[in-house]
Amino acid sequence: MAIWETPVIMSSMRAYKHPNPEDLVLERVLYALSDPVRMDIVRHLAGVTEASCGELDGGRPKSSMSHHFRVLRDAGLVQTRNVGTTHMNSLRSAELDVRFPGLLGAILSQR
Repeated sequence: MAIWETPVIMSSMRAYKHPNPEDLVLERVLYALSDPVRMDIVRHLAGVTEASCGELDGGRPKSSMSHHFRVLRDAGLVQTRNVGTTHMNSLRSAELDVRFPGLLGAILSQR
């Protein structure tokens, strides 16, 4: 390789696993929503198409937010996709409404 050639290193961020809608468990969804931070994330996502983790962190430490996003993903509430080095999150409203009709709307209407 000539000195003016720079090797291209392809690194890909790992894709996140998301449960299938038919595998969503009510208790996991309710547990995920029982934390005020996670509830704030869900409320924010309910009003937008998607948002980055940085938009949703509220100044909290990255390690803490990683935990909250993992709980939300594992419960099936949030879909996370990689866009370069950014994680974009969206609420899985349609899937949740099919699995638990009216639940998300009822929860989001409470303040």
